[in-house]
Amino acid sequence: MKKFMMLAPFVSMLLMAGCEGEQKAVPPAPFALNAEAIGRYCGMNILEHAGPKGQVILDARVGEPFWFSSARDTLAFTMLPEEPKDYAAVYVSDMGKAPSWEKPGETNWIDAKSAFYVIGSALRSGMGASETVPFSSRDAALKFAVENGGEVKSFEDVPRDYVLGDGEAENPKDERSATEPHKQDTKGNDHG
Repeated sequence: MKKFMMLAPFVSMLLMAGCEGEQKAVPPAPFALNAEAIGRYCGMNILEHAGPKGQVILDARVGEPFWFSSARDTLAFTMLPEEPKDYAAVYVSDMGKAPSWEKPGETNWIDAKSAFYVIGSALRSGMGASETVPFSSRDAALKFAVENGGEVKSFEDVPRDYVLGDGEAENPKDERSATEPHKQDTKGNDHG
């Protein structure tokens, strides 16, 4: 019994240390989009481009995140082997709460891993490429897909080839931009 009493504090410290190690760190809050946000890949002010944006925070204590002019570029960052993998948080614009396609919002960020993405839609990112359009709600993503084409995917199910390739793997038919009207002749032929 005496040995047990001597070991009890040591055992309780080990148990407490194990519990502390299992707690997940709370991710840092997203930064508000501002006029200083320059795209990591394009080197341009991301406010000059339409469509959803993204940010990757490596360390909340270090200042500004890496900014991305599209949600697709943000996902690409997480997939490219040469990019850091020790990021603290990845956020994308919640387009279900965006004022418009041209103005995706400054503070309506969602965790990229919990978002629902519409891929293969008729809308293009600000750089004119195919986009992964993020939503916090599956219903909002489905509504967008009905209105603009495409299909809904979770973060894990967005095809790597769609993000890192030409983005046309899922829907090569329609290349309209968000502002270009869809044109059909009287016989229903597409001239988009």
